[in-house]
Amino acid sequence: MKQIDELATTTVDRRQLLRIGGMTGLGLFGTGLLSGCGGLGNDTDGDSRSTELDVLNFALNLEYLEAEYYLRAVNGTGISDADSGGTGTVTGGSQVSFSNPAIAAYAEEIAADELAHVRFLRSALGSAAVSRPNIDFTNAFNAAANAAGLGATFDPFANETNFLIGAFVFEDVGVTAYSGGAPALRRNTAYLSAAAGILAVEAYHAGLVRTILYSQGGAAQNAAQRISDLRASVGGGKDQGIVLNGDANIVPADENAIAFARSTEEVLNIVYLNGNTTPGGFFPNGLNGTIR
Repeated sequence: MKQIDELATTTVDRRQLLRIGGMTGLGLFGTGLLSGCGGLGNDTDGDSRSTELDVLNFALNLEYLEAEYYLRAVNGTGISDADSGGTGTVTGGSQVSFSNPAIAAYAEEIAADELAHVRFLRSALGSAAVSRPNIDFTNAFNAAANAAGLGATFDPFANETNFLIGAFVFEDVGVTAYSGGAPALRRNTAYLSAAAGILAVEAYHAGLVRTILYSQGGAAQNAAQRISDLRASVGGGKDQGIVLNGDANIVPADENAIAFARSTEEVLNIVYLNGNTTPGGFFPNGLNGTIR
């Protein structure tokens, strides 16, 4: 996995950064946090910058989760101490024995993207960046499978179909989280531009995962529907499976074909797997930062 190995030992290069947020948005995003109006302090109009930083750190927690999932599936190891802040433990996760070379290549690319997102946000936030929280894949996926009616246990790293079902749990949530967080970044167009760029990448990932799962037929489609129903029940009802009214449903969206947006509370309800924003699920001790 050449691309992953390179990312594990080098900084994010220009091409990767451009893929995340666009050249203009990235440049302003990276420096805007550290310049003008007291850096990490208050804005000129007296409004605290903490809301923007809180939202970005909230996103960073989710990127840690996704990066750990994909990196472990691709190469058996997760984020380095340098990229995680040196804290937080990860339970579960192992290298997937991919049988389809195309799916293996997709997984490798997504893993590289998610690691780049972590590095980008940590660099942009600087000393304000939160470190990786404790993450639990083993118990969380078992609990999610049980709640969704897919059985008492579920190992998303057992094979490539399970891996795709596990990826389906995360990807749509990431898209709706960035969409929901956008209004909090409206005062700074550079922040908003970079977040929109990350949202676009997450949407590409989500569409790819949904497309492959749909192509695998009834069992995979049924599993995705059960997960979608579970997310809808705790995440504000804003969800759709990969089949809708008997047809393929690659893009979950409202009647205007606009992607759903979730509040931070709705996102927490999903990743905590309890519907009441109490730490648990994939984050047994909660997220790091103010929004938790």
